Amino acid sequence: MYAIKTRELTKKFKGLTAVDKLNIEIEKGELFGMLGPNGAGKTTTLKMLSTLIKPTSGTAEVWGYNIQTQKDEVRSSIGMVFQDPSLDVRLTGEENLDFHARMYGLPKQKRKERISEVLDLVELTDHAKTLVINYSGGMKRRLEIARGLMHFPRVLFLDEPTLGLDVQTRHRIWNYIKRMSREEEVTIILTTHYLEEADYLCSRIAIMDFGKIVALDNSKNLKDSVGSDVISLQLDDGKEKFFEQLKGLEWVKKISEHDGIIDLNVRQGEIRIPELVNLAQRAGTRIRSVSLREPTLEDVFLQYTGRSIREENGGNRALMRERVRSMRRKS
Repeated sequence: MYAIKTRELTKKFKGLTAVDKLNIEIEKGELFGMLGPNGAGKTTTLKMLSTLIKPTSGTAEVWGYNIQTQKDEVRSSIGMVFQDPSLDVRLTGEENLDFHARMYGLPKQKRKERISEVLDLVELTDHAKTLVINYSGGMKRRLEIARGLMHFPRVLFLDEPTLGLDVQTRHRIWNYIKRMSREEEVTIILTTHYLEEADYLCSRIAIMDFGKIVALDNSKNLKDSVGSDVISLQLDDGKEKFFEQLKGLEWVKKISEHDGIIDLNVRQGEIRIPELVNLAQRAGTRIRSVSLREPTLEDVFLQYTGRSIREENGGNRALMRERVRSMRRKS
């Protein structure tokens, strides 16, 4: 039995398809990542899997329970850390956990033991009796993760768990998530638009774009799918002739341009840079900067979507608005 299995899972909002015929199978104990920009459909997917909203069509099973016909069983099997804060800041950390455990019917002694366990897991034992209003942003996220574990869930959904946190705090949260996955033996589904977060944490990564999964594999295989070194170039004006010459080179596997940077996927990148400099000179342009690197998840996202995730996050709202206008014109 899979921890999660979806079949053609779809959600539409007033003509906009937020999630489009999603088919995924997530193993028990897996730390599964859903990577994509805001608006890609990640949060909508979690809301359907956690029974917060109904799918338009298709269905899914969570821990063997149908999300439409066995909602109570699904809810008892999952924990959820929402993207937006949901703690009661007028209570202490301990009181927030106790209230949550009471909602799930944990007996008094078990509540006490479990509160101690999860506070220790996220290193908040010393702040158990501190009002949450006095917690830092990182402490609040850690408490929310602890709360999500209180009732011994089989599956834990983490929706953008480090959104808005500074880099140092984000890395600490990552370590807690890894430790939690290992010690609690819980299946974790994490949504994020941070490339490095998905790369560091997840055993497999699904890349989402406009409601569809466009790539799904482990990080290494996704990067290997790009299949080559990446040379990034920034040129002066007059690059059209240079582009034409690049297309005739058998060792250039792919050419793409974004943010004013030309990315070349090439074989044996370290020996190709002098050739590119000479080629640019013959084309009447000049290379202003050049870098060589192995493929990253950014390259994978660019290959499968045609855009960098930075462009997506910067202009996603405008793209979504244009997509809605286009669909309305067609209808």
